[in-house]
Amino acid sequence: MTDENEENDDEEAWLQLRPVEPLPSQCCGSGCSPCVFDLYHRELARWEAARASKDRSLLNGEEPQSCPSRLSPETFLAFRISAMDRLTEDTYRVRFALPRNSQLGLRPGQHLILRGKVDDLEIQRAYTPISPANAEGYFEVLIKCYETGLMSRYVKSWSTGDTTFWRGPFGDFFYKPNQHGELLMLASGTGLAPMVPVLQSITDNAEDETFVTLVGCFKTFEGIYLKTFLQEQARFWNVRTFFVLSQENSLEKLPWSYREKTRFGRLAQDLIEELVSSCRRKPFALVCGSAKFTKDMARCLLCAGLAEDSYFLF
Repeated sequence: MTDENEENDDEEAWLQLRPVEPLPSQCCGSGCSPCVFDLYHRELARWEAARASKDRSLLNGEEPQSCPSRLSPETFLAFRISAMDRLTEDTYRVRFALPRNSQLGLRPGQHLILRGKVDDLEIQRAYTPISPANAEGYFEVLIKCYETGLMSRYVKSWSTGDTTFWRGPFGDFFYKPNQHGELLMLASGTGLAPMVPVLQSITDNAEDETFVTLVGCFKTFEGIYLKTFLQEQARFWNVRTFFVLSQENSLEKLPWSYREKTRFGRLAQDLIEELVSSCRRKPFALVCGSAKFTKDMARCLLCAGLAEDSYFLF
């Protein structure tokens, strides 16, 4: 009877050590590798092997990090909020401190996964830093909050000095100077984020002669993010910026510097064809926005004559 009790206790102990399967809310849905479910299945396989051999030491199979302050796609690291700037009614630019003036180590356009918790429910979402890839001592992220968003509730609770948890980097787009004759950037709302570090890496490099045409789609003029930055970038000889505003209809209400480069309505086939034909060199398109925006832009680019290997969808 004693042996049977011990066996039951041992079985209960093993079950308590079994990895917990993530909830759907813990997956950011952006196709990261490894995904939170990949990590779960990896840990589950390790647990099953340890249980079969009755060797709990196998549960500690992770390789130690040589530098615990370096980013890892598998492990969340803590970063302190050093500043929060409210750009619009629902969008924030948040700065996070890096230790000892270190660099984040992302390539332009790559993203991170943020972990949050609301009502004891863990959630994860993907965000792309907008700070320069070589920024020292900090990184910045553009975050839009939604009324019913769980992560939005978490972000709205932040204050300067709070600690947040991130893992990464992720993303399959790797920019190389002069790789393309011209980049046609099509961004909707916070889809502007991955374009920012790519654009800045081009204008910061005197030897990079890539042309850039950036099209930002927003509801209103007041809702355009990072106006000062975009105006400064447009002064470079190889950069053009355009804006498409869906809830404006009067050029007279816009500053003079925006009137010639602003259209009203939606970014549609006719304007895509006009943009592609006006490119100074053969364009490679970058697209980021909502799922519908991305799908629509891919269709428009194909109809405008671009091949499937001539655009990238973030």
